[in-house]
Order: sequence, then structure tokens, then C-alpha cells
Amino acid sequence: MIKDLSIGRYYRGDSVLHSLDPRVKVILFVVYMVSVFLLTKPIGLLFSFAVATTLALLSKIPFREIIKSVRPIVFLMIFIFVINLFTIQEGEELFRFWVIVITSGGILRACLMSFRLFLLIVSTGILLTLTTTPLKMSDALESLFGPLKKIRVPVHEMAMMMSIALRFIPTLVEETDKIMKAQASRGAEYDTGNIIVRAKGYVSVLVPLFVSSFKRAEELAVAMDARCYRGGEGRTKLHPLKMRISDYVWFFVLLILAFIPVLAEWIFR
Repeated sequence: MIKDLSIGRYYRGDSVLHSLDPRVKVILFVVYMVSVFLLTKPIGLLFSFAVATTLALLSKIPFREIIKSVRPIVFLMIFIFVINLFTIQEGEELFRFWVIVITSGGILRACLMSFRLFLLIVSTGILLTLTTTPLKMSDALESLFGPLKKIRVPVHEMAMMMSIALRFIPTLVEETDKIMKAQASRGAEYDTGNIIVRAKGYVSVLVPLFVSSFKRAEELAVAMDARCYRGGEGRTKLHPLKMRISDYVWFFVLLILAFIPVLAEWIFR
């Protein structure tokens, strides 16, 4: 399961979303996220799912790659579903046992919250991580938060840290998988035994993983220092971001798509 994490993984392609300016994708993701949180009815989420499907088709990313971004949060989706199912006491009562009460409103809210999380994760993968390299993501964030430099906010350094973090997530995932396999061959238990046995098994993974992470961080710092990196002051870019006419066109098209679910919910209320 740990190898299925798609955060920080870039899927190479030549689709519309791949060639779209990363600043446009960041803005569209924020707008889509706000749109999803504004939805409160099934009809709106269905339209939002249709928008996510359209984005997936535009990205030309295989379905299996998109599903990989959802698998790691299945447990979280189930947890959110159960919490809402047993805590929301709205609508008609369907089942009661001792203090456990299940209502029609609770089932509806549980389904909506879980599906909302699913849409957010899928849109994150399609619009950001799978179609945008960490370097372009860093440049986009630095450009969008550029005005904050006037109040002495270290925008470049923050964008650089985020880029490095995204870049090394797949590396750490791969390293964790290797360590787990190595420790399992030595008798470590991860899926069997009681909680204490499993906890001891994961401790045998965390210690070498932390050691490896600090070693990689030190090597990266030495490499950056050897290349005379001194922050963003006075630095130029090999590939500066430039908005094209097609970027503006697709921005307005996708912006309209992002607000269609909210409009549909308002029409069919």
C-alpha cells in the first residue's frame, strides 16, 4: 500500500493539463476545492464528479494512476463515514441499538463527506501532483506569493522547501518499502500479532528511516553549498513562467467548469 502513494509523483505526458501554466493549475485547484466545500447536496457532488472525470480525460492519465492516489486514504474515508453516520442525528430514524442511532440524515451526510474527500484527493492528483513537476510547482508558488516579498516574507525559501519536500516524498516512500522488506526478512511483524508486536515492528522501520533522511538532508545541504546557493536574491531562472493565450483560454474554461456544480445545486434546489 505504501508504494501506491502518488504525492510528489509526476506522470509524464503531453496533455492540455500538462502544458498548462502551473500558476493557473494552483488557482484552479483552490477554486475547485472551495467549490467542493460549498456543495451540500448529492446533485452538486455528482456534477463535481463529472468535472473531475472531465479533468481526468483532459490529463490523459491512466485510470490506475489516479486510483493509486485514492487507495492510501480509503481508511480515512471509512473513518469519516463512520463518524458522521453515528454522530449526525437528522432525518428519519432507521436503526437504534442502545446508544447507537442511525438516521437517514446521518447516512446522507456520511456519504457526502466521504465523497467530498474523494473528490479533493482526485483533483489534487490530476491538477497538481501528477501533471506538474515539483520544480514548476515551486516556481508557481513563488510567483503567486511574490507580493509578500514586500513585507519581507521569505517566499523563495518557502517555495524551495516545499519543492524539496515534494521531490523527496517518492524517495522516502521507496526507502520505507525497502526497509520494511529487509526487516520483514529478519522476522519483523507488521500485519500479524497484537498492537504491541506491530508497534515494535514499525519502530524497526522508523529508526533507519530517520537516519537515512538526515543523511540525505546533509548531502543535499552540502551539494547546495558547493553550488554557492545563497537564497533567491539576485537569482535568475532558466525557464521563467510565461502565460500564453491558450493558458488564459483554458483558465476561463476550467474556471466555469469548477463553478458548474455550485450552479447546478442552486438550480435543482
